[in-house]
Amino acid sequence: MKASIIKIGNSKGLRLSKAIIDKYQIKNEVEIDLMDDSIVLRPVKEPRKGWETAFQKMNERGDDKLYIDDIFEDEQLDEWS
Repeated sequence: MKASIIKIGNSKGLRLSKAIIDKYQIKNEVEIDLMDDSIVLRPVKEPRKGWETAFQKMNERGDDKLYIDDIFEDEQLDEWS
């Protein structure tokens, strides 16, 4: 597929078709990765999307336990007062 580079003010840009925008669910931004001989555009994913549900499932399975205690036996908490 080819696309024309268009003038936008003092810059130039790339226009994406509605079909591409819809297919890849592009909102207002894309991530741009510069490879050796390529430019890769990726839709910006919503950070932490679905985390709340995942955390609830972890809790139900008992997978949300600490790996180490949050307070150590030899910790001197009074020095922080």
